[in-house]
Amino acid sequence: MQKIPEVSVLTFLQHSLKILKNPLPFHHSKFESLGDTFRLKLGFGNSVVFSRDAGFLQYALQKNQKNFTKSPIQTKDLAKYVGHGLLTSEGELWQKQRKLIQPAFHKKQLVNLLGSIQNAIDAEISKIETNRPFNIFPMFNDLAFQTVVQSLFSNAANQDQINKLQHITEEVQKMLVRELRQPYLIWWFQGSGKIKRHLKLIQGARDILRELVSERKKSNTRHDDLLDMLLDARYENGDAMDDEQLIDEILILFTAGHETTSNALTFAAQLVASHPESQQKILEEIKGFRSETESLMEQLKNSPYTTSVIEETMRLYPPAYFIDRINISEDSYNETPIPKGSNLLFSLYEIHRHPDFWEEPLAFKPSRFLDTPKNTYSSYYFPFGAGPRMCIGNNFAMYEMVLAVQTLVKNFKIETKKTPIEILPLITLKPKNATLVFQKR
Repeated sequence: MQKIPEVSVLTFLQHSLKILKNPLPFHHSKFESLGDTFRLKLGFGNSVVFSRDAGFLQYALQKNQKNFTKSPIQTKDLAKYVGHGLLTSEGELWQKQRKLIQPAFHKKQLVNLLGSIQNAIDAEISKIETNRPFNIFPMFNDLAFQTVVQSLFSNAANQDQINKLQHITEEVQKMLVRELRQPYLIWWFQGSGKIKRHLKLIQGARDILRELVSERKKSNTRHDDLLDMLLDARYENGDAMDDEQLIDEILILFTAGHETTSNALTFAAQLVASHPESQQKILEEIKGFRSETESLMEQLKNSPYTTSVIEETMRLYPPAYFIDRINISEDSYNETPIPKGSNLLFSLYEIHRHPDFWEEPLAFKPSRFLDTPKNTYSSYYFPFGAGPRMCIGNNFAMYEMVLAVQTLVKNFKIETKKTPIEILPLITLKPKNATLVFQKR
């Protein structure tokens, strides 16, 4: 049996400040020196196993997924704010909810939402300021949030409610980041009332959502949006979701559905800006549409190049750049023992840039997703996870991002300063200093 190489507590402490700021260079150096899997000792008997072994990740997510559960980061830390929806639940509750909600995100159902998605995109992209440096992340953040709101509630939510929901969602995420990155201050977060204040904030969001759900039920009017689909959904016994479970699921959609998308769109815009030939190919693809007769879904089906741009963006900058798991009972992978209850962190950032899998792994080459069959990369490309817990909103997110990038390129020529793309690794992989210059076409 092979032993996992270890990094000592002393080494961890020596690099702790750099790790707090950006852990990815430290992880990369250890992967390069120790191999694709190593154990980081944290002291007091605690440790985390980091891995960029794609086969090991497949084993945990697919081949033996029943022995692996999500870590308390999602099932407890995040759940205390957003409740027990698909992202944060486990076991029987997760299976029950997944079976119930899955049909609402089927491609044939998403057709009904494409108009709302495009309207939200048009409204936000119209706010871009031209011929001057423009920070794109806040705009994409608003775009992604508005897209989720419009897809859920059509026009039922007023702007004041939307602003409050967005503010609360973002403030709670910031608080969770602080809790996870500074666990040694948890006593102060609790004693000072910070956690209590944020729990009160999230109750305010729940009150707004409860009001919107109640108004929809009373209206007897159909909008064929996500809220209608969720209200129509029935368990095997014929019961509908109760209101509190429905609100948990909506909060999960806000939390998981807007930040990851806004991150990916920001990185995509920066990559396209620094590759004019890519902009031109997207523009040519758009010009090939039969605009008068072609539906949005037909346009999406006829957008292989723009789709490949999004796929390549998420390879280089996966918004969910780590996947965490804990094994329920003792296990082993490739003759390496995995003691019961091991904390496992799989780095998608490293797997997606691993030279064993990718030719020119650091280069932006959308063509790699065009030139080979779709299943070629399935064993080492995981932008939406894999296995039974693969992101339920993957099609929704892809449609939104393709439409957003095409709308952007159709309306603007995008330029950038020749500087490296900067990242801010928090709960998700966020962009930093994402400033571009837009010129009207």
